[in-house]
Amino acid sequence: MKALPESPFAQDSFALVEQMQASLNEGLSEEEVAKRREVFGENRLERQHKKNVLLIFLEQFLSPVIYVLIAASAIGFAFGETVEAIAVLVVILITVLIGFFMEWQAVRSMEALRKMAETHASVIRDGRKVTIEAHEIVPGDILLLECGQVVPADARLLTNENLAVKEAALTGESNQVEKSVKILPGDTQLAERSNMVFSGTLVTRGSAKTLVTATGEQTELGKISQLTREAEDEATPIEKKLDSLSRRLILLTILLAVSIALTGYLQGRDLKLMIETAIALAVAAIPEGLPIVATIALARGMLRLAKDRVIIKQLRSVETLGSTGIICTDKTGTLTENQMAARAIIMQEKEIEIPEEEPEVLFVGMQKNEAFIRLLETGVLCNNVELDENIGDSIVGDPVEIALVNLATEAGFDVEKIRREHPEVIELPFDTETKMMATLNHFGNSYRASAKGALESILYHCDRIYTSGGIEGFTDKADWEKAADRMASRGLRTLAFAYRDLEAPPARKEELLKGLTFLGLVGFIDPPRRDIKDAVEICKNAGIDVVMVTGDHPQTARYIAEAVGLLDKGATQDKIVTGRQLAQLDRESEAFEQRLLNAIVLARVTPAQKLDLIRVYQKHGHIVGMTGDGINDAPALKKADIGIAMGMRGTEAAKEVADVILRDDQFTSIELAIRQGRIIFENIRKFVVYLLSSNLAEIISVAVASFSILPLPLLPLQILYLNLVTDVFPALALGLGEGESGIMRQPPRPVDEPIISRKLWTSTLVYGLCITAGVLGIVLFAYYYLELEAEKVNNMAFYTLVLGQLLNVFNLPKRSVSFFNNEVTRNTWVWAAILLCIVLTALGYLIPPLRTVLSLVPLSGEQLGWVVAFAFGSLLLTQIIKRLGGTV
Repeated sequence: MKALPESPFAQDSFALVEQMQASLNEGLSEEEVAKRREVFGENRLERQHKKNVLLIFLEQFLSPVIYVLIAASAIGFAFGETVEAIAVLVVILITVLIGFFMEWQAVRSMEALRKMAETHASVIRDGRKVTIEAHEIVPGDILLLECGQVVPADARLLTNENLAVKEAALTGESNQVEKSVKILPGDTQLAERSNMVFSGTLVTRGSAKTLVTATGEQTELGKISQLTREAEDEATPIEKKLDSLSRRLILLTILLAVSIALTGYLQGRDLKLMIETAIALAVAAIPEGLPIVATIALARGMLRLAKDRVIIKQLRSVETLGSTGIICTDKTGTLTENQMAARAIIMQEKEIEIPEEEPEVLFVGMQKNEAFIRLLETGVLCNNVELDENIGDSIVGDPVEIALVNLATEAGFDVEKIRREHPEVIELPFDTETKMMATLNHFGNSYRASAKGALESILYHCDRIYTSGGIEGFTDKADWEKAADRMASRGLRTLAFAYRDLEAPPARKEELLKGLTFLGLVGFIDPPRRDIKDAVEICKNAGIDVVMVTGDHPQTARYIAEAVGLLDKGATQDKIVTGRQLAQLDRESEAFEQRLLNAIVLARVTPAQKLDLIRVYQKHGHIVGMTGDGINDAPALKKADIGIAMGMRGTEAAKEVADVILRDDQFTSIELAIRQGRIIFENIRKFVVYLLSSNLAEIISVAVASFSILPLPLLPLQILYLNLVTDVFPALALGLGEGESGIMRQPPRPVDEPIISRKLWTSTLVYGLCITAGVLGIVLFAYYYLELEAEKVNNMAFYTLVLGQLLNVFNLPKRSVSFFNNEVTRNTWVWAAILLCIVLTALGYLIPPLRTVLSLVPLSGEQLGWVVAFAFGSLLLTQIIKRLGGTV
């Protein structure tokens, strides 16, 4: 055998066995297995390459700011300025180590989350049933499946014993899929291939003998895995914006440094002195503290979210959440509970809508309704849920049968007592042909047949109906078909119930279904999570569009979308798009893109179509978040700007490629993460403005002095001391702020909006010039009026710049808020940082070696008083300009 069969679902199963040179009873020989493994390889998926520790470390150096700092340090060494060069290297090392340890810890956490156990499978080899490891399966193997097993490969059904499979992880379909051996049309979509089972799905009922048609990368799961690897990771907004800002600063730095060095040389000054001055200006222009403070701010947000059970795998993902404008969310298990629940009951003369909250209240008084009692007894007795093991377990039990047991329990029935008092005598298992199940149970000295199944099948076997007046002839069957259609239009899965009392067991099992009395219908749905509606409303208020992307039925998707507030009641049909509709359009056409952009619900979509959706959104400038828990979600999770996987129900494939993992599976945690992301971005903006305006004051002050005969207000080592100490701590304190209270009532930032907008650049310039005015003002005052020597003029300028920069933090709140009561003045970290910087500046003078390095000399009380006056003067000048509308 050299090739896999095409469209095995469209071929006769036994002809397929012959085509694949297999044997229904003998299976494959070990010799043939070895040959096929040579051709098709092992039944494994290609794993994504684990990040090397060294690679993680080296990636931390890939920053334009780091490049310039390395260059500045190298030039410093070249010209003998060893202290300055080493100081810059220390900044680089601190920045790199923080980023490295944070990302390395995330990688280690993901390795711990990954499942290590190898699954097993039962196959027929050489005429014997053997158990092998799943990776040893080859195409053509006869694979035996039983309830509770994970399907290890794609296979065509040969025989079927009431098999049902849950395929939500692969297709997004919330209901378990009933399987059959019937041949299907060649254009049957993946979610509708009922004669196939697929790798990674779960057998929830029955058993089957199957023929393996694809393994490893050739399975449907393998194809999705391939899409996942091909999906390109998108650079995050904060990376793009910091990169853009860094490039501008680098350009400015080079222009300033070269122009000053060249101008000084042309004026006849010493070339080495001018080069050293240029290096000092370059160091002043680049805010060395920016990478450190940005990393710590993001790390604190990451740790804060971790306490709320949100795992952030990379620091930059925190900010990306804050700038997200669209969230594409899976339905099953994300918006819904991922377990079936009864939502409606229709009997002959009564319709019951079952509320999500406190359904027990509704059932008070219903215990005396005979039709209701018999319907629930039928649901309990015609049911295979094991009470001691699987009750409430949506993984290995039939979800609808679990829902029936839960319904009876909520209505006040003792399910265990009913089963104990009415033991089962005969069972007709559910059959995909009849679409029914029936049991015969003891009722005292007589018996009762209980049946449930598809409405058309139950109606066919009923000639009577239970009413409040007793049992009557059944003539209005068409009305019940209309009732079932109404339920289906609401996205409910319907199940019909009937019973029959007998004096003795029938001679043949099939006779259980004769002369049944119809009881009614129950509608089931995978209900929305109780907290989802509020979370969706918060997202809407924050200007975030939430789009449902599911492999489920369109009507079911619509019902859930309306229930959680995504769709208005009666929304036009163009808001709901199906995978089949998309398949009929050219992927590159404008019509295709418009259908996607207008849709709020996308149903029955394939993994490739999810990728198309993300691609179209990103093409039109949207920052996209994608939530999901299934294998089918993995490619889109990787392609999205921010991939969010469910931690509890999520598959390993989804967790591996996601940027964020919600350990509690709560959609509401996304709102918390978005809030934190927005706060972090605004804090980053604040400390970037603070750092740039402070450094701008240094640059202008040194530049003006260099072009004049004034004493230098700052020496190279003083600049480094400012940037390493008095710049970083206030900036860090700003990065730890709690943010504005109304931040989730603001729309997402425009995609192309830089970290520093035009208005913020204006504010930065004003703040910097005002500080410069204070520094140059005291230089002129001390040099010409006080007639002090150059050393003291330099020291007074240095201290004025230190205090002016510290007071600069109070310029950052918006003009619309109070100067005395705002997010900065309420930030205790800011006050602590100011106090710390004053202490560190004092230590710079009090510690002799440091005093020598910084060229500090004693100043009188009067001279220090002038320092305070000029520093506060710069703050006053800034506030006057701000209140007059000169800054934000």
